[in-house]
Amino acid sequence: MQWLKTKTIEQALADSDEPGRQLQRSLGAFDLMILGVAVAVGAGIFSVGARAAGSFAGPAVIFSFILAAATCALATMCYAEFASSVPVTGSAYTYTYLTLGEGVAWIIGWNLLLEMIAAGAVIAKYWGIYLSTVFATAGVDIPSTLHLGAISLEWGPFFIVTVFTGLLILGTQESARVNNVFTLIKIAITLFVIVVGFTYMDLKNFTPFVPPAQPPVAGHGVTADVWGQPMLAWLFGARPSQYGWLGVISGASLVFFAFIGFDVVATSAEEVRDPQKTLPRGIFGGLALVTLLYILVTLALTGMVPYTELAKAENPSLATAFISVGANWAAQVIAVGVLLGLTTVVMVLLMGSARILMALSRDGLLPRSWSVTSARRKTPVRLQLMVGAVVAVLAGFTKVELLEEMINIGTLSAFVLVSIGVLLLRKKRPDAGVGYRVPWVPVLPVLSALLCFYLMLNLTTLTWLRFLGWMALGALIYMAYGMRHSRLAQADNK
Repeated sequence: MQWLKTKTIEQALADSDEPGRQLQRSLGAFDLMILGVAVAVGAGIFSVGARAAGSFAGPAVIFSFILAAATCALATMCYAEFASSVPVTGSAYTYTYLTLGEGVAWIIGWNLLLEMIAAGAVIAKYWGIYLSTVFATAGVDIPSTLHLGAISLEWGPFFIVTVFTGLLILGTQESARVNNVFTLIKIAITLFVIVVGFTYMDLKNFTPFVPPAQPPVAGHGVTADVWGQPMLAWLFGARPSQYGWLGVISGASLVFFAFIGFDVVATSAEEVRDPQKTLPRGIFGGLALVTLLYILVTLALTGMVPYTELAKAENPSLATAFISVGANWAAQVIAVGVLLGLTTVVMVLLMGSARILMALSRDGLLPRSWSVTSARRKTPVRLQLMVGAVVAVLAGFTKVELLEEMINIGTLSAFVLVSIGVLLLRKKRPDAGVGYRVPWVPVLPVLSALLCFYLMLNLTTLTWLRFLGWMALGALIYMAYGMRHSRLAQADNK
């Protein structure tokens, strides 16, 4: 029954104070808000909305963003209650350990690793691509790929991952200061792009606002084969289609990628000052700002060009819209904005990956020696180096962008279990809510879990197959190592 054994809140708090494995509390509400904005306002704000509009929803992609934001807000409420009640690192993994048991917690921690490491590698790879774009617009010809014999290395991802790995080792507060500066700059660029985009707006482009459903077009959005259609459509034998209200929902599943940063914020709970007040303020403040920016960008995008123009582009982005209206200079500004946006995303995902690994190893589900922190800096040096090496290799040598939808399904699965976990924590420990508490329980947590699972079902069958394979691998690792080495199991054997 090791799978179902849970930790107590007191055990989780005691583990966070274990000598040699402690993190320093140095972050405030503003740092957390900027942290959430930093990871959410990245490539997604400049590209994922254009892809969703062109391939799935048309101008109604605004509803896709609103649905994704509402789903994220419901899940974020649950995260905020857990994080303020149990302010330790580990995010959904730790919360699941307290409520659903060690085995389920390991699986969700394993999924979080998939989300953050894969996202870090994907974003680092795009950072290298946009760096080359910025150089090209400036008239500088620097090759993005180095050929080392039979091996080809994309040096851009290696560079950015190395820089931020070193910065995170130096300290969380130092990293937060750099992150704050970069994030404020990219918010300014985003606002500039919105203002300029509105000057090119043509209201005719909003008609039809919800394009009528149609059979899928090869190469764009949903495909007619079994692997490219949403799991829900495959389960019920529905005919694949694009646009319409089902397209809006499929678009929401895609643009949910733009909101993944807020579970990463929860991983920093152990490094926050006065977490009962600071965590909810930082998380909700960041989500509100990100949602506002996304809606304004989407209005500008779909108002500038017909959605059919976006559908024709191979990789549609906000730059595609500006080029279509002859504002090529704005595309150059966007390239700089994307580069700055991706820079901070890489840093936050590297930090979140190391914190998840630290929680797993501190509990003995991975080697305990990995979770030792620097005596001076209070940072997990070994884990940060390991994460940096893995992300750099994936981004520099592999086609990791093929796993983009895996990031969404990993995040949504964590959101489902955290939403359920709040109900279980209330029943198990009604006295635990010393900070923020989710209103209208059980309605909102149940709605959150159902919405997140529904969005999961709108991801492709191929994504689900890969996801199930990843979970099976995680279960094997847990049974081979974690089940015997966990601190709970060793305590029972004494």
